[in-house]
Amino acid sequence: MSFLNHYPPRKRFTLMGGVVLIFAIGVGLGTRMPGSSGHAAEQGISDTTPPAFVHKGDKIIIPQGSGLRSQLVVQQVTVKNSPHALLLPAAVEADPARMVNILPPVAGKVVKLIVRLGDHVAKGQQLAVIESGDLAQAYADDDKARDALQLAERTLERVRGLNKAGAGAVKDLEQAESDYVQAKAEFNRAEARLKQIGVSSEPKGKSRLLTLTAPMTGSVTALMTASGAFANDLTASLMTIANLDSVWVTANVPESDIAHIAKGQSVDVSLPAYPGEVFHGTVAFVSDVLDADTRRNKVRIVLANPAGRFKPNMFANASFNVPQKKAVFVPNSALLMDNDSTIVLVEVAPWTFVKRSVVPGYGEGDGARINQGLTPGDRIVVKGGVLLND
Repeated sequence: MSFLNHYPPRKRFTLMGGVVLIFAIGVGLGTRMPGSSGHAAEQGISDTTPPAFVHKGDKIIIPQGSGLRSQLVVQQVTVKNSPHALLLPAAVEADPARMVNILPPVAGKVVKLIVRLGDHVAKGQQLAVIESGDLAQAYADDDKARDALQLAERTLERVRGLNKAGAGAVKDLEQAESDYVQAKAEFNRAEARLKQIGVSSEPKGKSRLLTLTAPMTGSVTALMTASGAFANDLTASLMTIANLDSVWVTANVPESDIAHIAKGQSVDVSLPAYPGEVFHGTVAFVSDVLDADTRRNKVRIVLANPAGRFKPNMFANASFNVPQKKAVFVPNSALLMDNDSTIVLVEVAPWTFVKRSVVPGYGEGDGARINQGLTPGDRIVVKGGVLLND
C-alpha cells in the first residue's frame, strides 16, 4: 500500500475503503460460485432424460421413456391375393354393329326432312322425302321392260303354235325364244332396280317422290342434310341411326398394361354423370393395332343400355380386374424414401427397428403390394416412421 502515501490522509482513507468494498464483493461472488452447483444439478437431471432414439449399428432403438413410443404404430403386414384394379379413362360410343348410315338410293332433292338430330325412331318410320328424276326414269324403264316381255311372250306362243302345225320355220322359233329370254332378263333388272330403291312397281305407287324409312329402331346420332338440300352423291350419308340398347365403352390402355387385358374380361364402369353408381360389362374387342402417337391400345367394353342412360360421347372410367399373385400389402404411410430407395422400418426386437429396402408393386388407394423385401409375419412401422428416417 506504499502508493497510498502519496495521497492526503482523508483521500487515503477513502481509497482504502473502496479497495475493501471491492474485495468484499469479490469474496461474496466467490462464495456464491459453489452455490451454482444447483444449476449443474439441473443439468444432471436433464442428462438422465432418455434420447428419442439411438443407433446401434444398423439398428434403431427406442429407449424406455422415449416420447416416440407413443407416436409410432407398429403392425404386422397383411397378405393380398385379390385382383388389382387398373383404372383407365374411357368414353361411351355407339356399337358400330348397331349403326346404319342412311344413303340416298337415287339422286334428287330433299323436299321434306321429317326427323331431327337425337330423335328416337322406330323401324319403318318415315325419315325424309326426296324428289327424284332418277326414280321416274326407273319407273319408265320398268314399264318398258314389262311391255317388251309381254310382247315377247305372245310372239313366242304364236311361233310355237305355227311350228306345231308345221307352218313355221325352226329359226323363227329359236329367235322368238331368244327374244323372250332377253326381255325377261331386262324386266328382272328393272324390277330389281325398283326393289333396290325401295319402291313398288305397282301403278298406284309410281311417283317422283321417294320416302326414306328407318331400317331399324334407334336414335338419329348424326344428321348431314336439310330440307331443300340436294342429294346427288349416292355414297354420302344423309343421317345415321344407331340402336343404343347396347353401347360400347372405349378405353385407351397404355402399352405397358396391354398384357393384362383380354377379351371376355369383366370390367366395372363408372360415369361422372351418375356418381356413386358402378356398372358391369365385359371386354368385347381389343385392337390389334397400337396408336403410334399415344402408344395406347383401344379396348371396347359391351354395356347393356335398356334405359338409354348411356349416351354416346359421355366420359367414363373403366376399372379392369387384373389377376395378381399373393403378395404382402402395406399402407402408404409405411413407405419411406431413403435417397433413391423405398424402405420400411422392420421391427427385429421390441422397440428395435432396421431399415429394409423394398420393391413396391401396383399402388392402390390405401397402400401398395410389395414384390420384394418383406415376408408374411413381418412387423413394420405403419405410422410415424418418418420420425426415425433421419
